[in-house]
Amino acid sequence: MKAIDRNIEKISIYYFTGTGNSKNVASWISGIASKDGVDCRLFNIATIDRLNISNPDPDALIIFISPVHGFNYPPVMLHFIARFPKGRNRVVLMNTRAGMLIGKFVTPGVSGITFYLSSLFLKLKGYGIRALFPVNLPSNWISVHPGLNARTVRYIHKTERDRVYKFTRGILEGKSDFKALLELYDILLLPIAVLYYLVGRFMIAKTYYASSDCNKCGLCIKECPVKAIIKVDNRPFWTFRCESCMRCMGSCPKKAIETGHGFTIGFCVIFSMFLIGLFYKYFGLYIYKIENETVKSIVEPLIFLILLGGWYRIVHYFNKYRLFDRMVVYTSLTKYKFWGRRYKALTPENIDNIDD
Repeated sequence: MKAIDRNIEKISIYYFTGTGNSKNVASWISGIASKDGVDCRLFNIATIDRLNISNPDPDALIIFISPVHGFNYPPVMLHFIARFPKGRNRVVLMNTRAGMLIGKFVTPGVSGITFYLSSLFLKLKGYGIRALFPVNLPSNWISVHPGLNARTVRYIHKTERDRVYKFTRGILEGKSDFKALLELYDILLLPIAVLYYLVGRFMIAKTYYASSDCNKCGLCIKECPVKAIIKVDNRPFWTFRCESCMRCMGSCPKKAIETGHGFTIGFCVIFSMFLIGLFYKYFGLYIYKIENETVKSIVEPLIFLILLGGWYRIVHYFNKYRLFDRMVVYTSLTKYKFWGRRYKALTPENIDNIDD
C-alpha cells in the first residue's frame, strides 16, 4: 500500500443530509481515515449553529458533502459555505447526485454548478481546493420520478461505496482529483440552477401534503433538518423553508406524505389561463412599464408564489374532509406502487446483502 500523506492528520467533514446519502458518504470516509490513524470529525450542519460558525481546525482537511438540488447545493449548504469563516485549509467538495442503473452500470447524475459556485466562495475566503468528487447514490426525489427498486438501491450503494473508499485512499496518499471538471455540460445548467434557487424550490415546497393516513405522530416535524414543517389545523404543513430533502417522505411510518401532483398541475393551469390575466387587468397600471419583459420576468414569479401559497393553504384546509383528501391522494403519483417507493439510505449490513 502506498504511504499515507502525513500532512493529513485531521479531517473535518461538514455534511447536510435528507434521507441519509451524504451521511453515509461521510461515514465511509471517516471509517477509512480512522483505520489509518487520521482524526476524523463529522458535523451535521442541520444540528449546529449555521449563523455563527466556529472557526475550523487550521490543521484539518475540510470536506463538504451535500446532495444536489436543482443542479446546485441546496440553499442550506450553499448559505453555510458562504458564511464559512476564512481560512487556509485544503478543501474537498463532494456531492451526492441521482444515480440510476442500466444493467450493471451506474449512470452518473448531474452536478450542475455545485462545484463551481462553492469553489469560488471558498477560494475568495483563502481556501485551497484539493478535490471535487461526485457520488452517484440513488435519487430520493420521488416527487419527480419513480422510486428505484430495492436491489437497484443496494447495488448502487455498494458500487459507489467502493468508489468513495478508493477516492479516500487517494486523498490520504496526497492525490488531487478534478475529473469532475471534465463534465463541461454542467455549466450549461446555470440558468436552471438560478431559476430553482429563486422560484423552483419555493414551488416544490408547496406540493407536499399529509393525507388522512397520517396518525399525527409528529415525526416529520421533529426530524425535518431545516424545521420547515409546522402544525396547522393539527396536521403537518410545509412552509417555504422546505428544502425538498425528502426526509419526511422517507421516514413517515404510515407513508402518509404525498406530492400533490394533480392539484399542483391544476393550480398552474388556473394561474396561466386566468389568474395572471386578472392581475394585469386590475393592477397592471400600477406597475411601471408592465409590458417590459424584464419587469414581467420579476413580477410574474412573485405573483405565482404568493398565489401558490394561498392555494396551498386552501387545499390544506379542505384536506380535513375525507372526499377532498382522497381526491388529493389519488391524483398523486407518489400514492402508487409503480412510482412511490419511499427511500432511505441503507445501513452497512443492508448494503452488503446483495448477490453480485
